Amino acid sequence: MNERYVKNVVEAALLAAGRPLAVDELVAVFDDRDGSTPEEVLTALAALRAEYADRGIELVEVGSGHRIQIRATVALPVSRLWQERPAKYSRALLETLALVAYRQPITRGEIEQIRGVAVNPNIIKTLLERNWIRVVGHRDVPGKPELLGSTREFLDYFGLKKLDDLPTLAQLKELEEMRVQLALPGAEAVMAHTDAGAVPGADAAVNAGPVGATVAEEEDDDADDSASQADDEMPDQPQGLVARGAGDPSRWEPV
Repeated sequence: MNERYVKNVVEAALLAAGRPLAVDELVAVFDDRDGSTPEEVLTALAALRAEYADRGIELVEVGSGHRIQIRATVALPVSRLWQERPAKYSRALLETLALVAYRQPITRGEIEQIRGVAVNPNIIKTLLERNWIRVVGHRDVPGKPELLGSTREFLDYFGLKKLDDLPTLAQLKELEEMRVQLALPGAEAVMAHTDAGAVPGADAAVNAGPVGATVAEEEDDDADDSASQADDEMPDQPQGLVARGAGDPSRWEPV
């Protein structure tokens, strides 16, 4: 089959889908008459990735497959097309998500033991509703507590192909220390982006104990979490995708 045709079909499918597509889904786009093979699709993906190298869009592979998204270097001006406020999440929610990502499978009780404060049920509910975490089993102890783990949607949202792509805890600690030492202009914006990025609240995972805030502060944070979610969250859309103008500006702050 003509390589240009395969590449054009693959590109159009990625733009039209509005979500990541796996290789077998891209192969299925072609019918019996002009059918393509996985090798031809992979070649087309590689060609598109090379073509986008110097453009404002890029082709990336995440947990669910491949997608075309806006490049981080041009994300800030493009994000002005959307008037919605970026989604905001409390520190308690981000720390809970980080613990699930780094220490899965983990129970709610273990999360509470590390954070030193009870987990607000609304936090777990929000993470389950966004399909960032799921119940993967039950701990074989009295009460059979649920074991929580991350999902493919978690990987997709934070631009990860697999859990191994998460920064190591040593890297996170070095990054945090560097930001504190340099105190560069705009550092607050960078820190806010990191908190909303692939490793939210990772300091909770670095320290095997309560984080720096007091228990009272954390309880207030948890208590306000459900209200902040309802007030600040925007509709969940596939972020970074060019097709249909879908995007989540909260992930577009350049770092």
